[in-house]
Amino acid sequence: MNLSTNYLGLELANPIVPSASPMTRSVESMLHLEAAGAAAVVMPSLFEEQIEHEAMAVHAALNFGAEISPESTLGYFPEMDDYNTGAADYLDRLRAAKAALSIPVIASLNGTSPGGWTLYARIIEEAGADALELNIYLIAADLERNSLQVEDDYLQLVEAVRNSVSIPLSVKVGPFFSSTANMARRLVSAGADGLVLFNRFYQPDIDLDTLSVVPNLVLSSSDEMRLVLRWMALLRGRVDTSLAATTGVHTADDVLKLVLAGADVTMMASALIKHGPDLVTTTLAEVSAWLEARDYESLDQARGSLSHESSPDPSAFERANYMHALVEYASES
Repeated sequence: MNLSTNYLGLELANPIVPSASPMTRSVESMLHLEAAGAAAVVMPSLFEEQIEHEAMAVHAALNFGAEISPESTLGYFPEMDDYNTGAADYLDRLRAAKAALSIPVIASLNGTSPGGWTLYARIIEEAGADALELNIYLIAADLERNSLQVEDDYLQLVEAVRNSVSIPLSVKVGPFFSSTANMARRLVSAGADGLVLFNRFYQPDIDLDTLSVVPNLVLSSSDEMRLVLRWMALLRGRVDTSLAATTGVHTADDVLKLVLAGADVTMMASALIKHGPDLVTTTLAEVSAWLEARDYESLDQARGSLSHESSPDPSAFERANYMHALVEYASES
């Protein structure tokens, strides 16, 4: 069975790509995923806050004791430009991964402002990344900013990064736009070569013992794939870009459904954390078996055959599906 696919202009052997997670943090782990059959890997994100924190910490250390005497007015150490801060470890891992793996290595940036991201995008490109995933995590909590202003922040960030690199650029976004379809088209116009649907925003929790706000990371389930499935089907063929499905991809059934809806690749994280790299091998075997049993000659033949554009019942992805589900549930009750 020919499972090959094209994502961001990269020719991949199959549609399974481990997304940014602890499973892609080390070169050793990425090698295990490649051996299991992963078609590419997305490294964990390099965070804007991480870069800023490390840079400021080094800056403070270099200037400690400055101006306590005339001889130290310029500090005791060379200027910051002489030091590698923030992204050094990340870039070392990226270079090592590129040297060790034969599959594409996609880097990831997680930021909120154009600023230094153009610089780090260029550095990542120079380090050899095959593509760059821009992981945008903006919480629209400012009461004074309307939805258009928030969307413009996304577009300006994408445009700034696109203008700074020549490697393929994908944009990982959440579903919380007033018009997701329109925003998808605008992101592509701003320079995105691909869209990753959807970013899974982790929600805070409250510790009742300490009365403090705490992080609470819960792994995904296949049920969360439904939102991605709908928008994958709605965008396939209507937006000229590569489409990656992420969140809730756990089984061969999930992969097949998303491909039928229109996904070029499906990205796994939680499932690999739960079951390890060998899940890739078994999932690919099950996907191949399903396609062969139905006389498909390739994955490409199946892709998008049940998208909004190709479905015999396009309304199933819109309001009609909502009404049908309610009526059917009431009848069963």
